[in-house]
Amino acid sequence: MTYLKATNVLPKELVVEIQKYIQGEAIYIPKPEKHYKKWGTLSGERKRIDERNQSIRKAFENGIPLQQLAEEHFLSIETIKKIVYSK
Repeated sequence: MTYLKATNVLPKELVVEIQKYIQGEAIYIPKPEKHYKKWGTLSGERKRIDERNQSIRKAFENGIPLQQLAEEHFLSIETIKKIVYSK
């Protein structure tokens, strides 16, 4: 997150209006929701987990027991169940 001087980026009238509520403090202005990115999309973690889950589903379909999948992936049996029984 970068800090910008309000007088450099906002119209003077808007700065005056904002100063009615806050002066000399940092204020965070969030992005509109349509610009949010889902968790893990920038780091690639979401893709990695999706691939792992697909691999777990395929292994389960090929007869690998839940207990073995849990041990191989360092996950609880309940987590493995959620993965293999979800659509």
